[in-house]
Amino acid sequence: MPIQFHKSSQTFHLYNSQISYIFKVLKNNQLGQLYYGKVIHDRDNFDHLFEAKPRPMAACTFEGDLTFSLEHIKQEYPVYGSGDMRHPAIDILQENGSRILDFKYRDHHIIKGKPKLANLPAAYVENDDEAVTLLITLYDEVIKTELILSYTIYEDLAVICRNSFIRNCSQQKLIINQIMSMSLDLPDQNYEMIELTGAWSRERSVKNRKLEHGIQSIYSLRGCSSNNFNPFIALKRENCNEYDGEVLGFSFVYSGNFLAQVEVDTYNVTRVMMGIHPHCFSWELENNESFQTPEVVMVYSDKGLNAMSQTYHQIYQKRLARGLYRDQVRPILVNNWEGTYFDFDEEKIMKIATTAKKLGIELFVLDDGWFGKRNDDKAGLGDWYPNLEKLPNGISGLGKKITDLKMKFGLWFEPEMVNKDSELYRKHPELTLETPNRNSCHGRNQYVLDFSNPEVVDYVYEMMAKVIEEGKISYIKWDMNRCMSEVYSCVHSPSSQGKVMHEYILGVYRLYEKLISRFPEVLFESCASGGARFDPGMMYYAPQCWTSDDTDAIERLKIQYGTSYVYPISSMGAHVSAIPNHQVFRNAPIETRANVAYFGTFGYELDLNKLSQEEQDKIIEQVKFMKEYREVIQFGTFYRLKSPFEGNETVWMVVSNDLNTAIVGYYRPLQEVNQGFRRIKLLGLDPDKEYHVSINETDHYGDELMNLGLITSDSSCGENREIYNGINGDYLSRLYIIKAK
Repeated sequence: MPIQFHKSSQTFHLYNSQISYIFKVLKNNQLGQLYYGKVIHDRDNFDHLFEAKPRPMAACTFEGDLTFSLEHIKQEYPVYGSGDMRHPAIDILQENGSRILDFKYRDHHIIKGKPKLANLPAAYVENDDEAVTLLITLYDEVIKTELILSYTIYEDLAVICRNSFIRNCSQQKLIINQIMSMSLDLPDQNYEMIELTGAWSRERSVKNRKLEHGIQSIYSLRGCSSNNFNPFIALKRENCNEYDGEVLGFSFVYSGNFLAQVEVDTYNVTRVMMGIHPHCFSWELENNESFQTPEVVMVYSDKGLNAMSQTYHQIYQKRLARGLYRDQVRPILVNNWEGTYFDFDEEKIMKIATTAKKLGIELFVLDDGWFGKRNDDKAGLGDWYPNLEKLPNGISGLGKKITDLKMKFGLWFEPEMVNKDSELYRKHPELTLETPNRNSCHGRNQYVLDFSNPEVVDYVYEMMAKVIEEGKISYIKWDMNRCMSEVYSCVHSPSSQGKVMHEYILGVYRLYEKLISRFPEVLFESCASGGARFDPGMMYYAPQCWTSDDTDAIERLKIQYGTSYVYPISSMGAHVSAIPNHQVFRNAPIETRANVAYFGTFGYELDLNKLSQEEQDKIIEQVKFMKEYREVIQFGTFYRLKSPFEGNETVWMVVSNDLNTAIVGYYRPLQEVNQGFRRIKLLGLDPDKEYHVSINETDHYGDELMNLGLITSDSSCGENREIYNGINGDYLSRLYIIKAK
């Protein structure tokens, strides 16, 4: 049993072969944190890890005991004001105006498996032997309220999932102003904080900062997890790199406003908290009402950042993503957006689809512009019925023509938004989020529907379901092209406006769930102006996400590299687009565009009929390559070998589960002159197997490739004497195919 409760010392020990997590019931009946890290032997008593010393100016809990002050004790779920003056995990306003809380241990239960979270995405198990869950009930006697802390530890993964649940058992009304999903106190500050930060078109850049006294945090107040900050942080030791050293990862399974905060006090204790952002959040609880927080997935690694990422890849790919496509390779698609934008009709679409079929592409996706009076981004959103001027046979007619080509048919929706120039808005302007007597900002000429209102969700569902059913839809690209502002719901009372942003996200999840239940064969890809909602919450419903609106291969090196810190390759939508690139105007060779996009779900974002015959022939070969190797790429083990944030080379690789095949992606954006010899040490191979390496056309045992390295020397430096796959000069890339003999 990987969860032990030692009754004599009132100590909980969660452990498997990789990790230990230890905390105990303190003498004031609150919970104190003792250890989180590499697995250690279990024992009946860990009290020697508990530290309490007299400190000047400390507020002490017990009369005459100067050692027991919550300000100087590492806690499991802290509150403010009862001796601890640091930031709390929970804040509740009571009817008498007090915010003082005292949640004491009442009881606990250890159960096999992992309970579902009501109305929220979360990691899961397929059988109860995969994990064990600890549910600890804390109780505040004064306000008659119970707080349940949930911990799930997986048997074979260095993973602990945490959430909190609160129920008001009293007759008074309580207002929750903050409730974090988890809190963790660590005994020192000797960490660097990693975050994935950026903006539209440069999402998830890897940023490091050394922890300092005070607060360091990332957050979103945009109504979505955002392009700016991904809901993930990691704390790594200074000597930790991709392959060695200790790192703690924290990933939030949620798609709305969040806070990931690290506080270092002046005694060098580090407090990590993650949950729904408290700003603009308040939740009233009447008698017997409850609130469930989203889940945080904590991952520990003592083998560097690669191992942390691989653990996230495992659990998110196999125990967060769901449905038909969880374990299936993804169809190779062509999307018409950058090929046509709004300027298309059925004839143009069918010409692209027919060419795509000849080139071996499996799925055609019709993007924005097929509905309502949608000829630009100023009109039509919300009117989910076909534009018969463009598509005289409707979506059903177009869908039949495409499926008659023996291709799958996909469609773009943006169900959460509306244009003022639409039938929906003209009939029901009250369905948007809009603050009375205030100006309402627009984004991309659109406004946000009130998905906190179940009637809005049901209305949109009926329109979408009709199109999906009639159009023989196999794939949906679900877009979201603006963040929230002036958030106010006309169906909520003044005192419940603090619920709106969270209930909005619950509404998004409910619409996904309704559609998935009715159309389980449909592959959903989430999208939010590219990567503004690339988060674990979305992966529960859509196993892949459009990684960024920036389709330039060189920029995608950084974007996909950073994304891989948490998310598996099978989740990253990655396409070959036209040149000059529509975002940065770069002219990368079609070979490099494909060599980057292979490490994702793969497809094309262009008008295939505008390509030369030579380019179309290359696409035929690219499609054949992806079909041969997509099982390895999308479901193998991924390794980062060289970072685009640290130099002019990017190298990554993926290894098949049987260790018989590996693919190394090598990228050098800028031509260099007369450089020395180079090699890169590989990872994950079988040391005793002999492998053949393409391009070099050499044979090596796995231990040689991992300890001496793969030769990547470039003889073309400055003279262009080396050409691989038609590439030399700037934007060079190579794929080394490594196969066991």
